[in-house]
Amino acid sequence: MYSLTLKCLALKLLLLISCDARHSVYWRGNRRSIAEGGSSGTFNVLDYGAKGDGTSDDTKAFEDAWNEACKVAASTLLVPSGSTFLVGPVSFLGKECKENIVFQLDGKIIAPTSSSAWGSGLLQWMEFKSLTGITIKGKGVIDGQGSVWWNKSPDYDPADENDMMKDRKGTKMPGTKPTALRFYGSNGVMVNGITIQNSPQTHLKFDNCVNIQVSDFTTSSPGDSPNTDGIHLQNSQDAVIYRSTLACGDDCISIQTGCSNIYIHDVDCGPGHGISIGGLGKENTKACVSNITVRDVTMHETTNGVRIKSWQGGSGSVKQVMFSNIQVSEVANPIVIDQYYCDGGGCHNETSAVAVSNINYINIKGTYTREPVRFACSDSLPCTGISLSTIELKPATDKASSSEPFCWEAHGELKTETLPPIQCLKTEKSTSQSSNDAC
Repeated sequence: MYSLTLKCLALKLLLLISCDARHSVYWRGNRRSIAEGGSSGTFNVLDYGAKGDGTSDDTKAFEDAWNEACKVAASTLLVPSGSTFLVGPVSFLGKECKENIVFQLDGKIIAPTSSSAWGSGLLQWMEFKSLTGITIKGKGVIDGQGSVWWNKSPDYDPADENDMMKDRKGTKMPGTKPTALRFYGSNGVMVNGITIQNSPQTHLKFDNCVNIQVSDFTTSSPGDSPNTDGIHLQNSQDAVIYRSTLACGDDCISIQTGCSNIYIHDVDCGPGHGISIGGLGKENTKACVSNITVRDVTMHETTNGVRIKSWQGGSGSVKQVMFSNIQVSEVANPIVIDQYYCDGGGCHNETSAVAVSNINYINIKGTYTREPVRFACSDSLPCTGISLSTIELKPATDKASSSEPFCWEAHGELKTETLPPIQCLKTEKSTSQSSNDAC
């Protein structure tokens, strides 16, 4: 009886092996990967030659693992925990890829600090391009090691940004600083759980993407690290960002031209420059932004709270924006609309502007250190449809400035009394849309 059972088990095993062979199951080392198109499988970068010791260049291993995962719908590329992977500039291209690939980040990825890895300068370090259904998730970390790019010397001049900069080892880094992680031209992008820290420039960027979800995401860079936006969206639609903690040296979230249907909630911002729409219309360009909601957000020790900024000379419009339930603590300028934005000087007066209309502020409370409310709107194209309700902003300390709200060509309505009183807001002005601000 026992002998018969063993024979039956052996026969079943032979049948299973034969079945596996017909379905193209192959082995790499002592781990199995599934190569049949349409089947799910996991592709561990360690199986493709990655060392994970923090010093060996693992770029090719990541590329090879991606190329295999790319062939399999709903596959997973695994970056395992317990290892640190040094990865140079890399593009994960999706033109020939199957859908719904998962990049499971449980370990740590670090950027090279040698100038030779960056050539004459690159706009991004890690890029995912032209994908349908791409997810990056896990508890892992992407570390841009940005301190070698951040020049903090006393004689640093931002106008010399194109010059080569010295890193801590005495070599020179390119003047063009890369974004840590960029998604381009993709549909159905999800980022969940990961941390990006010390990016040379922007931490996470979406460009020409639709159907975006970012949750439980963390950025961590010093408040004085230059141009290190937390999340940057451009020409992207239908995005939700929530349950995230963003600490950086620039805008926690930056919303640029071509964005619509953006929903941001339950975000902690600080240090940084707040949550901004713009700057829009630079160099006389047209900018279109609409249907933006920012709610249930806390900001602490940021230079701005919720801000809309545009350059003189631009065209297009920002409209249908809601800022609701914003708690600020020691924020320099909690509420800002600035149609005279000028970063770096050398700007001059122009008559055209990006139109700003239907902007709603509800339940914004806390403390400020410089100016509670600033509406600096265009002479030729004033801001219209500004609505404020339950605004309570107090100086952070007795020594803090107790400035009055500032308004210039700002038209709207106070739904409730405000603290401080915003007496400078003009009565609502009805204006017809011009061809200049049509989007």
